[in-house]
Amino acid sequence: MTRPVKTTTTTAFYAQAVISFGLSLAALALGIAYLPVTSWVRSFLAIGLLYVVTSAFTLAKCVRDRQEEAAVVSRVDQARLDKLLAEHDPFKND
Repeated sequence: MTRPVKTTTTTAFYAQAVISFGLSLAALALGIAYLPVTSWVRSFLAIGLLYVVTSAFTLAKCVRDRQEEAAVVSRVDQARLDKLLAEHDPFKND
């Protein structure tokens, strides 16, 4: 039985992703804080930033869940096919 290769994220890639996310979030937050606008506009942009960040995390989780679900379904289908092939005897007369 062949199993799909499980890809793992390297520590360096994970660290790069976390640092990149942190820097981009901090840069945008600082940009919003130092904009020469009223506090209402600044608040609106800050809420918009929080909404984009939370929706990005939700989307990433949904994509990951769908990918894991597809992997489980393909493993179940593969197990059923393996069982069917193991039980099949082409030389058996009914």
